[in-house]
Amino acid sequence: MFSWNLFSDVSQMLSYQFMVNAFEVGGIVSAVAGVVGYFVILRRTAFSAHALSHIGFAGAAGAVVLQQQPITGLVAACVCAGGVIGALGQRLRDRDTVIGIVLAFALGLGALFVSLYHGGDANLAVSILFGEILGVSSQQVVLTLVIGAATLVLIALMYRPLLFASVDEDVAEARGVPVRALSIVFVMTLGLAVAVSVQVVGVLLIFALVVAPAAIAERVCRSPLQALVVGVLIALASTWIGVAIAYFTPYPVSFFITAISFGAYVLVRATESVALRRRRTRAGDMVRDPALP
Repeated sequence: MFSWNLFSDVSQMLSYQFMVNAFEVGGIVSAVAGVVGYFVILRRTAFSAHALSHIGFAGAAGAVVLQQQPITGLVAACVCAGGVIGALGQRLRDRDTVIGIVLAFALGLGALFVSLYHGGDANLAVSILFGEILGVSSQQVVLTLVIGAATLVLIALMYRPLLFASVDEDVAEARGVPVRALSIVFVMTLGLAVAVSVQVVGVLLIFALVVAPAAIAERVCRSPLQALVVGVLIALASTWIGVAIAYFTPYPVSFFITAISFGAYVLVRATESVALRRRRTRAGDMVRDPALP
């Protein structure tokens, strides 16, 4: 039970290894989602993240049929689908069509794999759909760290040309930036980020970590580096606070993580609306009375 003694409550939570694992994997995934998510917002590819998470479900189901770890199938499916989407949907006008076609095929595969699976473990499907951060093992933490580190290294290596191409793709291509190759590598990198994020919030709630924190950061920050840092911090706060609250309640972690992210986004948009109305009111007053300062 929650005691209002912060030190005692934190000590109690961290006395259990599964909670330590949850905070560790949550921190890793938040860092990856915050960084990759910024480029998702900048490149207007939020639908890609959504589609890759559902494609990952098909990969996880296939891995279970083959008696492998679900994370193996998640990573393989997300990365392969990311390569196809990046190669065929380089231009914005083609991207949604390509994503829809790949997603439909992957969902068909998922239905096939589910029909072939006779293990009868309903909890497995639920954990993939909604996440199971409190059930992550120490081995999964290490695997998540490896995948997360690889994802961040890839983003760091292509940071400047990727930022240029994300802001103005046509100018970047004219200046010799390999836009097509960047598109392929980035969407494959996004696939890695989605695969590790599924462990925390599941397939259906992936927007909570990959999109929402970055969308907030993009609106409140003026420079890309600031947005990256703020996005990571928001994702980290949403995850860790959500895990902590879930420890003291009978409700799922994914609900609290998504609720915090959604609440923060609504708060930012509401604050922007209030500030905009105030500026318009002030501008109207100045028009009516030019003597105002």
